[in-house]
Amino acid sequence: MNLLLTLRRALALWPDREALVDGEKRFTYREFAKRVDSLAAALSERGVGVGTVVAVIAPNGHEFMEAYYACALIGAVCNPINFRLSAQEIAFILNDSQARIVIAHDDFVESVQGALGEAASVEYVIWLGNELTNFGAKNPASYEGVLAQAGKKHIVPFESAANQLLHLYYTSGTTGVPKGVMLSHGNVTFHAMAAIAELSLCDRDTWLHVAPMFHLADAWATFAITAVGGKHVFVPYFRADSVVAVIEKEKVTISNLIPTMLNHLLHEPNLSQHDYSSLRAIMSGGAPIAPDVVRRILLAFGCDYIQTYGMTETSPYLTLSLLKEHLRQLPEEKQLQYKCRTGRPFLGVDLKVVRENGQEVEPNDSEVGEIIVKGPTVTSGYWQRPEATAQAIKDGWLYTGDLAVVDQEGYINIVDRKKDMIITGGENVYSTEVEHRLFEHPSVLECAVIGCPDETWGERVVAFVVPKGVQPKEDELIEFVKQTMAHFKAPKEVHFVESLPKIGSGKLAKRLLKEQYLAALKV
Repeated sequence: MNLLLTLRRALALWPDREALVDGEKRFTYREFAKRVDSLAAALSERGVGVGTVVAVIAPNGHEFMEAYYACALIGAVCNPINFRLSAQEIAFILNDSQARIVIAHDDFVESVQGALGEAASVEYVIWLGNELTNFGAKNPASYEGVLAQAGKKHIVPFESAANQLLHLYYTSGTTGVPKGVMLSHGNVTFHAMAAIAELSLCDRDTWLHVAPMFHLADAWATFAITAVGGKHVFVPYFRADSVVAVIEKEKVTISNLIPTMLNHLLHEPNLSQHDYSSLRAIMSGGAPIAPDVVRRILLAFGCDYIQTYGMTETSPYLTLSLLKEHLRQLPEEKQLQYKCRTGRPFLGVDLKVVRENGQEVEPNDSEVGEIIVKGPTVTSGYWQRPEATAQAIKDGWLYTGDLAVVDQEGYINIVDRKKDMIITGGENVYSTEVEHRLFEHPSVLECAVIGCPDETWGERVVAFVVPKGVQPKEDELIEFVKQTMAHFKAPKEVHFVESLPKIGSGKLAKRLLKEQYLAALKV
């Protein structure tokens, strides 16, 4: 199973259909494929071949999609990098992956240039954006320049095997040093086919690339939408006003946004002034979402909502909150409860929720265990990290580190990350549960709950809140939680902040938040 079959299918069935929309630029699948050929030829001329790593540091755009497919065409390995990283962090990834070529946007020239000075393996840099070529060493060239130079050269595709390495995605490092997750042609292509079946994707669909393409929260759709001949619409950076306008203008049918983005959309002043009748579904993943937010999404956009859960290690989806047919007959409020759950297993995924001894928990929606998975979308391991691979994958099962319950319908619901669970006074407190309650307060835009050392209780519950409008009082929020939850679960402290630290996928960086908080206490 080779990723190229997704593009071949689009070319065979929809060659002259408008396929990519990037601002004022529009391409058919035939035009896109020619650009992919040119980029592949340009990379080949610079020594890129089977197994060579090509790093990409860029916002969402047609060039990112071209890089994904050009690498697949010649058997190279695409290494998308979070453009929000520092020069030092980028340098670590370039060195660890031994990237030979970097395709970078000049919006990030400072951090990229800083990284290149420490990246010995990099020999060439191809610049996007203003396409200036005088950015120092490493044989700089402009993206459109190298495509023009390569011309209409036809590249004979390298027929990669299903188990051949295709992508390297580096984990955020929220739990330590970043690790390169290895995904094969088989992993990525099977996921695309499964997503088509699960989400009923077809050539009528228009996907909005708004979550970052360097992360699998969006990247999977690059391949699935192509395979069905759908349209790709790109938004380089998230801005609530531009996103709602593009949905209306391009008649977007489906997209995946992280909860932070959805929150901002719901508070966009012009939200109600746009037409969303083209939308059939909004998906969300990467972080827990409060039921009240889902209720407002359904009301504002008038389309279906699908909660997703996955990992970089699993290509990414493990579950979807799609309702089984008989659950669609339930009252709307009961349906909403299922839509807000983490969901039931994704096609091809073997999933269990297990106790410490490896036995499955009771499907009673109350016993908590760890999610473990296996299947054709699961990584073979971490790049040059055999010990980390052995710790994560045991007897063929990937241990996710996520704690969940499961009900009699087979729908799971994550209660916390194993490392984020708070033990206070001998009682377990799941941070997501407290966060969901805080989200119900009208003055809370974003929040994060962590556990911090406490001499009396072992750990104390601490909340960080980004206020919406008038800032509430600390005591008000604490009492608000106590109204519906056990008092030991309520925060002992509430800190009001302008923003919360996040990683590339939009997940809250709780480890960093905790480090910052503890460091401030020592000042």
